[in-house]
Amino acid sequence: MDISAGGGGNSLPTTGADGSKRRVCYFYDAEVGNYYYGQGHPMKPHRIRMTHALLAHYGLLDEMQVLKPHPARDRDLCRFHADDYVSFLRSVTPETQQDQIRALKRFNVGEDCPVFDGLYSFCQTYAGGSVGGAVKLNHGHDIAINWAGGLHHAKKCEASGFCYVNDIVLAILELLKYHQRVLYVDIDIHHGDGVEEAFYTTDRVMTVSFHKFGDYFPGTGDIRDVGHSKGKYYSLNVPLDDGIDDESYQSLFKPIMGKVMEIFRPGAVVLQCGADSLSGDRLGCFNLSIKGHAECVRFMRSFNVPVLLLGGGGYTIRNVARCWCYETGVALGHELTDKMPLNEYYEYFGPDYTLHVAPSNMENKNTHRHLDEIRSRLLENLTKLRHAPSVQFQERPPEAEQPEP
Repeated sequence: MDISAGGGGNSLPTTGADGSKRRVCYFYDAEVGNYYYGQGHPMKPHRIRMTHALLAHYGLLDEMQVLKPHPARDRDLCRFHADDYVSFLRSVTPETQQDQIRALKRFNVGEDCPVFDGLYSFCQTYAGGSVGGAVKLNHGHDIAINWAGGLHHAKKCEASGFCYVNDIVLAILELLKYHQRVLYVDIDIHHGDGVEEAFYTTDRVMTVSFHKFGDYFPGTGDIRDVGHSKGKYYSLNVPLDDGIDDESYQSLFKPIMGKVMEIFRPGAVVLQCGADSLSGDRLGCFNLSIKGHAECVRFMRSFNVPVLLLGGGGYTIRNVARCWCYETGVALGHELTDKMPLNEYYEYFGPDYTLHVAPSNMENKNTHRHLDEIRSRLLENLTKLRHAPSVQFQERPPEAEQPEP
């Protein structure tokens, strides 16, 4: 790996490469944009196809190893999910769902998480990309990207919040085969509840979630939730209020994540880049610019630790595509021009046809005093970790299949 010496934490220069080229691989399946949650549903997999088109026209696909994910198999999904839940996802169809009312209720499928054509293939595809990305990191890549992944609400035996299979948990389990410690960071506007819950009692995975808290889905993520048993203080929750802007967000993100990296010393990082924390999101209420959101990617990249970048929420799809395209540029060390190249979805990006969009003038309800209190409290929690935990390595489990270019 060609990585620069020295500690992390310094942002990249705003233009050009940072003198330390990363080996980046990117997972994409052309079918993913065809899956459709249904009329009026805010989750639109089409945004992945729009992101891919921007990457192509900005010339970024030539800079990465582009891979089609191997669909995750039943046994891959069952490393976290319950067998009967996976069997249900595999068998249910829009035509047969009326015969499975009890199962729909039991597995929380039907409203937020509808049954649609190709549901199981969709799950296999996005999970396959995340697990495949983890395998690539385990074998020497510096950064792996799967914008179709990041579905952080799914539980062991139920769907939740537009998420059916928790690809993040599966990817972390894959990373744990090679790394003693894995860090999970979540910048989606919603709390990363499914991932936190999965690793709540272990000291091998630290979860850090920055999210809107207070009368907001999924309702979890209180600052007092810190983990349990061996995992006590290995869960960090950063509860935020409406209208948070770039400056306020980074006043928490950088000191907290800098201290986490120093104390926890992970062998790999998984960063869920949900874009519903951007200004103007259809479901969100934050006020981040694309550059402010991407600064989190830039900062985590600067530590020269392998990073898996995943998607997540994001419901104003033109801005989701803008954001993930720009963040792919950050991963590669390229600053992209603001003027958008012509592409097959050009009309989505009018009237300005630019990569960046200005944040709004909405009120920032996060006072300096409150932000200071949150930061102090979380940094205090981190002092209780003292040093990185040690792990007795067992015989390594067999690897997931590696995708071919």
